[in-house]
Amino acid sequence: MIDFALTDEQQELKDRVTRFVAEKVIPFEKDSRRGSHGPSEDLRDELVALAKAEGLLSSHVSTEWGGMGADHRTKAVIFEAAGYSMLGPVALNIAAPDEGNMHLLDHVGTEAQKQQYLKPLADGSARSIFLMTEPSPGAGSDPSAMQTVARPDGNGWRISGRKWLITGAEGASIGIVMANTVDEKGENIGASMFMTPLPNPAVKVVRVLDTMDSSFTGGHAEVDIDDLRVDGDAVLGEIGKGFRYAQVRLAPARLTHCMRWLGAARRAHDIATGYARERMAFGKPLIDHEGVGFQLADNEMDILQSRLTIWHTAWVLDQGERGGRESSMAKVICSEAIYRTVDRSLQVLGGLGLTRDTEVERIFRDVRAFRVYDGPSEVHRWSLAKQLKRG
Repeated sequence: MIDFALTDEQQELKDRVTRFVAEKVIPFEKDSRRGSHGPSEDLRDELVALAKAEGLLSSHVSTEWGGMGADHRTKAVIFEAAGYSMLGPVALNIAAPDEGNMHLLDHVGTEAQKQQYLKPLADGSARSIFLMTEPSPGAGSDPSAMQTVARPDGNGWRISGRKWLITGAEGASIGIVMANTVDEKGENIGASMFMTPLPNPAVKVVRVLDTMDSSFTGGHAEVDIDDLRVDGDAVLGEIGKGFRYAQVRLAPARLTHCMRWLGAARRAHDIATGYARERMAFGKPLIDHEGVGFQLADNEMDILQSRLTIWHTAWVLDQGERGGRESSMAKVICSEAIYRTVDRSLQVLGGLGLTRDTEVERIFRDVRAFRVYDGPSEVHRWSLAKQLKRG
């Protein structure tokens, strides 16, 4: 049975994160180091140092490697509170793609890989990338279209391919590469994941893309992998099981995106509600006009529905289930409800909403992108329809 009451520990963590974001993080939102490709490295480092001093870093990582060992339900509470500022997840070291990569390493990595890669990620001294998505005709929503290939080379592998929309590539020091693996006969034996330290001359950032979102350090890049040589111990998990491990990463990562963006949607709603209470039009506050008040009421319902969906999926994952179906539904429900909430908030603000005098304009652009990455809504609906057909 799902218990919606927060434990004393969860409530205390929620209060600590809420206070930290309000007092320490939000003042950085107007910082000039926050650009079109996300916060700069030195701004990220400064924010991480503040969270570390508060004992709030990497809550999702096991205690053995420096985190809090939070379960999914506790993460839902922490991540939503952190997401109230788009710089909050950066500060707490729970932003994508690092959060998902840490989760994957924690569950699949060898002790040596955890020591080399997970430890610096968990303490916030390193950033990582997940090199999976490719430009057409390569892997996007259809991972089976992957063009990147890893070929055996002695006791290791040589990897070549082109990746794009790689979040955080500029300045990352750790990479997880997804590639089709072939054996000595040249036969495809399945996709595999490989760890690599960065920078490496064989992994080149071709360009940093200009995208509508702006909350990820390092932006999103196109990356060329040209004959990257890795040793056999660089394999993450087992050869040929890369797509299985991708699900270990993707199901929880879809959900943590929902958690963080729910916090941002709540922020936009609070800004719009505050404005609607004070702004006068036609002799009364905006909120007294049904066209405005009803939009804010709809926001309340979308926020509640999103939170309940997140908590249910977190509960499923905490039971030890894979949660693929539930996280897929949560991704669609939340990304669309969150977008509606922020869109309405911008509309309520009118001309003010179009400016950067508030955070709403920036939140709007970022949450629109959320309906595309980690599987667009159409792909998740298609997958669910296929399951329904099977019965």
